[in-house]
Amino acid sequence: MPLTKLYIPAALLLLVLSCPLWHVGQSLPMMGKGPMTDSCVSHARTLLRNITDVLAQNDLFTGFDCSKQSVELNMETDTPSVCAPKGSTCTGTTKAEFDQKSCLENIGEDLLHYYKFLAAQPKGLLGPTVQLRALMENCFPWSLSTDLASKQAPADSLSTFDERLSLCKVLKGFHVRTITINRVLGYMNSGEHTK
Repeated sequence: MPLTKLYIPAALLLLVLSCPLWHVGQSLPMMGKGPMTDSCVSHARTLLRNITDVLAQNDLFTGFDCSKQSVELNMETDTPSVCAPKGSTCTGTTKAEFDQKSCLENIGEDLLHYYKFLAAQPKGLLGPTVQLRALMENCFPWSLSTDLASKQAPADSLSTFDERLSLCKVLKGFHVRTITINRVLGYMNSGEHTK
C-alpha cells in the first residue's frame, strides 16, 4: 500500500509534464509563435501582383468592364474577422487577442478554395495558379491536398459570357481576400501579434 501512494503522485507528475507534448503533436498548422517568414510575405505579395495583372487583362473580359462588376467573396471562412489584429475595432468590438492558429487555418481554407477555382480555369490564369500553389506549398502545406496535384486546366477559352462574368467576380473577391492575407502575413511577420 505505501508503494502505491508513491506511484500515483509520480504517475500524475509524469502525466502533467507530458501534456504540452500532446498539444505540439496534435496542432495543425504549426507555424510557430514567432513572426511569419519573409518568404511567405514575398509569395503573398507576388500572388497579389499576379491577380492584379490578371484583372487588368481586357482580352480576358471582352464584352464588359470587369472593374465595374460586383465582388464574389468566399463566405465559407471568417478570415477578415479571425485575423483582425489584436486591439482592432474593425468589427465594432475591440479584439483582445490574436488567434494565430485559427487565422492560419482560415487563410489555408481560403487559399484552397481559390486554388480549386483557378485550377478549373483556362491556362491563361497559369501565373496566379502557380504562385498560389507556391504560397500554399511553402507556407500552408497542410492546406494543399494530394488530389489537387493531378488536376489539369481545361482548354484555353472561356466559352460563355456568364463564365467570364463569374470569373471576373470571383477574381475580384480573391483580389480582396489576397489583400487581407497580405496584411495579415505582414502583421505576423512584424511580430506585433506576439506583443
